Amino acid sequence: MPKIQDFPWTDQEIVNLASEFPTPFHLYHEQNIRETVRGLNKAFSWCPGFRNHFAVKATPNPYIMQILREEGCGTDCSSGTELILSEKMGYVGEEIMFTSNNTPVNEYKKAMELGAVINLDDISHVEFLHQKMGLPEMVSFRFNPGPGRTGNVLIGDPKEAKFGTTLAQLMEGYRLCKEYGVKRFGLHTMVVSNCLNPEELLETARMLFTLVEKINEQLGIRIEMVNLGGGIGIPYRPEEQVIDVAAVGAGVHKLYKELIEDKGFAPLRVVMECGRYITGPAGFLVSRVVHRKRIYKNYVGVDACMANLMRPGMYGAYHHISIFRDDKQHSHLPGRNGNIPDNSQDLIINPGVFDVVGGLCENNDKFAIDRELNLEPMPGDVAVIHDSGAHGHSMGFNYNGKLRSAEYLYRPDKSVVTIRRAETLDDHFGTLDFTGAQTFGSSGIACLLIKARALATGKNILSLALLAGGCMAAMRLRR
Repeated sequence: MPKIQDFPWTDQEIVNLASEFPTPFHLYHEQNIRETVRGLNKAFSWCPGFRNHFAVKATPNPYIMQILREEGCGTDCSSGTELILSEKMGYVGEEIMFTSNNTPVNEYKKAMELGAVINLDDISHVEFLHQKMGLPEMVSFRFNPGPGRTGNVLIGDPKEAKFGTTLAQLMEGYRLCKEYGVKRFGLHTMVVSNCLNPEELLETARMLFTLVEKINEQLGIRIEMVNLGGGIGIPYRPEEQVIDVAAVGAGVHKLYKELIEDKGFAPLRVVMECGRYITGPAGFLVSRVVHRKRIYKNYVGVDACMANLMRPGMYGAYHHISIFRDDKQHSHLPGRNGNIPDNSQDLIINPGVFDVVGGLCENNDKFAIDRELNLEPMPGDVAVIHDSGAHGHSMGFNYNGKLRSAEYLYRPDKSVVTIRRAETLDDHFGTLDFTGAQTFGSSGIACLLIKARALATGKNILSLALLAGGCMAAMRLRR
């Protein structure tokens, strides 16, 4: 996995890319994605049938999913849309794991149609499925250990999390499924997210492997698949280290021998559902500095905003930002050497420290707060926001009418492929009915007035007079 310091392009290369493609845009490095998957597969090569079910929600793009399918990944889906995306990209059967919550029956039906592993989040869904459509041959459950484990800022305290079942519910769920004829069983949890401490991940494996024995002893059920969840983290900050995934794999193997093989529960297939770990460090949000503002703080305005990457604004997530000098004067931007106010008397932070912000009408539209940057940003410079390859574009939105940006893939031969075009105004307005809105109401007066304004602009006096008369007549009739 690459670190922030392993930026894959030279300064001039990234400036050239920002000139070739309109900013802002998301850029993914294909080779980094492939190498990360291969490293994870190697770490768990001791386990026959190991598969990483890529969390589609992280980067739901067909090109990315094709790369991952070539590297042996499955998919982890949380919605009907993600199931259909997996289907369209050739994922079949138990290559797909469906872990949703508050799930409508039509999405369960789609999962069963595809032969996906259904991972139940709620014990009440056992009876719900039994009555509505019947249970599949294989069922998995998501376990929430509650006070038995601690989470983190991203996934929350398990006691407060809406996901998963209690231990008592887990056992009852398996009992009911067995009673209703389910033949095969899996077990899953997800209690940490973006974890850089191998010991926490090993504790998850220990917890689940211990449950395998407990379920067998109390219910006579043999678990055939354990999903350790995702949770493997990435170093968002320069000082953080890449997690030793080989050590994680070796540690899980040791626990497997002790708690599974030695106790007669093998073979047990181990799988994971890493998303961020796979694509996060391989993605970059490329933007351009458009304004500088000096008031009580020093603001750097870029043409990206929270609609392109909401993690910093949503929960204060850190994303490293690098500034690349572009000395070209861009005609649509302020002058690079233009005067800016002297705010030294009002400044509440140290000089040389910046808030990097977007243009949304929201004060949390900030990529960085009180951040030292590698260069003093000037209009036209390229600002690259690192590690945006997961939960970046996929969490985008259209507040303030901001259009979602394009996605590009940088290939090993140095070519760049458009894997999602940027949205247009036609896309944005495509679900709206302007004609209906203009004629809305019983009299249609609004439509007449709109036409009158248009004719007035064109100085068509006769037509304008006729329309005005029609409006007046309509208004008299309404009285």
